[in-house]
Amino acid sequence: MAKTVLIIGASRGLGLGLAKQFAGDGWQVIATVRDPHQADELRAIAGIRIEALDIADAGGVDALVQRLAGTRLDVLYINAGISGARTLTADTASDEEIAQLFTTNAVAPVRLAGRMLPLVEPDSGVIVFMSSIMGSVEAGPGMGMPLYGASKAALNHLTRAFVAGLGDDSRYSVLSMHPGWVRTDMGGAEAPLGVQTSCRGMVEQVTRAAGQGGHRYIDYQGQALPW
Repeated sequence: MAKTVLIIGASRGLGLGLAKQFAGDGWQVIATVRDPHQADELRAIAGIRIEALDIADAGGVDALVQRLAGTRLDVLYINAGISGARTLTADTASDEEIAQLFTTNAVAPVRLAGRMLPLVEPDSGVIVFMSSIMGSVEAGPGMGMPLYGASKAALNHLTRAFVAGLGDDSRYSVLSMHPGWVRTDMGGAEAPLGVQTSCRGMVEQVTRAAGQGGHRYIDYQGQALPW
């Protein structure tokens, strides 16, 4: 029986690449997008199920949980996020821009994971949060995009709190994943990695994590990263 993955945020870039990789590996893929009318490339993947979702809409998340009632997820991959303008700093960003960045990148993913947890297989399920090396308090400063990095650091912190709340006997595997520097709209044309290479590596790490339990902060090659 095919395993099932739910990818949150899959209309383009890494989310779309993940959907293609999982589907190519024989998984049943459920993928969310904010606007299903702008998901032609995603829709071209055979057998995919597309659901509409804005990750920052708590009511929409609850509605999706209801629509997926009875579905068992082997992997919950929370990819949705925003980068904000590359020039955003604590001095230049508006209150609205800061609120949107931290709500979308840090609060909403962890809130969604909590809502979706009853659907994830308890013995072998993997929950993945798309993080970044920029979210490392040790390694991230100086890489640019400080507010984006801070939002990912906040995601890492909230993820650790989420895992702690599961208890010592939790059997879920949780990954905070750095995809590498990838040629996407955010990564830019000068990035050394292609989407396919990054996504192939990330799917390999997710597959290996099944049944291991615990929480790890790693990159697409499985290398541990400093918090």
